[in-house]
Amino acid sequence: MENKEYLSPEYKSSIFETYGKGAKDTGSVESQVALFTKRIAHLTEHLKINKKDSASRLGLLKLVGKRRRMLDYLAKKDINRYRALIKELGIRK
Repeated sequence: MENKEYLSPEYKSSIFETYGKGAKDTGSVESQVALFTKRIAHLTEHLKINKKDSASRLGLLKLVGKRRRMLDYLAKKDINRYRALIKELGIRK
């Protein structure tokens, strides 16, 4: 995936459409976690090629922590939504 399409508004709105309540639903936990997951996958692929890119590695670690906190919040608030999201995104704890 190229950077041009990776964070384009069309790409983001398609993620929000799929996992949120609509294309403009950028604030729901499901939408944000889905976007974080796509970004984490992208950064992981980048770091496989560029092993010494420590700035991107730090960004990846921060992003993983942010996603973990959001998932913990969702699990505390609504365990069924949490389980559905984990299953849909293929994330394991």
